Amino acid sequence: MSKLTDRAANVSTSLKVLGGAGIIRPYGPRTLAGLGRTVVRWGTGPAGGFMTLAVRHPDRVGLVDELGELTFGEMHGRSNALARGLAALGVKEGDSVAVMCRNHRGFVDATIAVAKLGADILYLNTAFAGPQLVDVIAREKPAVVVHDEEFTDLLAGADVATRVVGWSDGAIDGVATLESLIAANDHGDLTPPTRHARIVILTSGTTGTPKGAPRKEAGIPAAVSLLSRMPLHFGWRTHIAAPLFHTWGFAHFALSMLLGSTVVLRRRFDPEDVLRVVEDNDCESLVVIPVMLQRVLALDEAVLSRYSLPTLQVVASSGSALPGELALTWMDRFGDNLYNIYGSTEVAWATIATPEDLRAAPSSAGKPPHNTVVRLFDDADRPVPTGATGRIFVGNSLLFEGYTGGGSKAMVEGLMSSGDVGRFDADGRLYVEGRDDEMIVSGGENVFPKEVEDCLVGHACVVEAAAVGIDDAEFGKRLRAFVAVSGEVTEEELKDHVKANLARFKVPKEIVVIPELPRNATGKILKRELVSWDEEA
Repeated sequence: MSKLTDRAANVSTSLKVLGGAGIIRPYGPRTLAGLGRTVVRWGTGPAGGFMTLAVRHPDRVGLVDELGELTFGEMHGRSNALARGLAALGVKEGDSVAVMCRNHRGFVDATIAVAKLGADILYLNTAFAGPQLVDVIAREKPAVVVHDEEFTDLLAGADVATRVVGWSDGAIDGVATLESLIAANDHGDLTPPTRHARIVILTSGTTGTPKGAPRKEAGIPAAVSLLSRMPLHFGWRTHIAAPLFHTWGFAHFALSMLLGSTVVLRRRFDPEDVLRVVEDNDCESLVVIPVMLQRVLALDEAVLSRYSLPTLQVVASSGSALPGELALTWMDRFGDNLYNIYGSTEVAWATIATPEDLRAAPSSAGKPPHNTVVRLFDDADRPVPTGATGRIFVGNSLLFEGYTGGGSKAMVEGLMSSGDVGRFDADGRLYVEGRDDEMIVSGGENVFPKEVEDCLVGHACVVEAAAVGIDDAEFGKRLRAFVAVSGEVTEEELKDHVKANLARFKVPKEIVVIPELPRNATGKILKRELVSWDEEA
């Protein structure tokens, strides 16, 4: 009976969440029949998801980028034509198509078209170096690579038989483009494939060759989970500033299929342009990675004062931890609209910090959303008590299927490791303390870098900070911190600041001032470059 009760409670919660978000809406019998047929034939991924929007709202604007607007009906027709063009290039069911595009309509066209062919979609990080691309393409063997023209040289060493240019700033000869394939082919409906596409998102590659993390169609439960703690609503305009190839950017692109969102895109991030785009397009939601918020708040006061963002109701941030008091600084200026999401490529979202959470605990990662379990285990796979640090394990409907090159994440009691360590406070909020392989043992004491980094960012002159372990003959490891600053401050002053707030063994032996921390395209700090800095100095 308890299982039936739990199931009924879950259905009740799901209906409440979907109704509150405006997703459950009245449609006529003909529209409902069309929606049903579409989902049965095409599934709930990019193919079926955007096709249902073309059935429900063909004339509603679905996408805005630097080239203008596209309705959901136009997106449907363009992707049909592109699917035919890609099929003529040899793409068939079960193949893989790699996409290396910035945030623009080409990314969207390619995603929907490939899904309509029943092929898998592999997203390549636009910040990858040439050797990383060569390794990934050799392992994944895509039939076609769709890429922006600017990445042509980077892909020169990769074994790619067929290429299609997704974006070009001028005319190009001898290479197919997405627009040429769309223009040359019929926009009419297609026959559905026998299999549904998988989405393959790559890990960040901060510790080696990026791994492919595939997922099948997420469906309604994944959306309900996110919406249970983040009040997005049907028909909103959302500016996705986070890279679409990243788990977080893609999640909101996928969510737009259910929410009927108008997705507003720009190819490159610029801190003032983000504010301008949100205001000019009356966006109700903004999707970012934390470093973008840092860059916005670092603008001159004269620039910031031009923007009040009156329509903005949700700022969805994920991809790395919120440093220091960043959450409070943002909300004090633009209102209590910030939501901080913790997760990973492998487990998707695990916890969500609401504005209320962030007001009470600015460094918190929040609480698990609906239908998500988060538990902490020690090295012997035993649960740890509240307040103690443990390895973070997650259970939800979004766990990946295992890496495309083989292997997976550790599992305990049916839950998957996120690769991080953290602790829960008495109120049930999670605090992420760092990667499970980042702990530094210095002189017999355990130090997690994030605590030191947050402390340093709390200094008025420190803009961002990172701490790494450096080999030391006496202590085994010594802690070295790197900071970017906005004013005059000495190393001793920064050490005194840490001493005043943390145990003495957590004070870095060295604090190095650099112009900015090295980051990848998703905002994660490349600590391997900071560790090697010691060798190059």
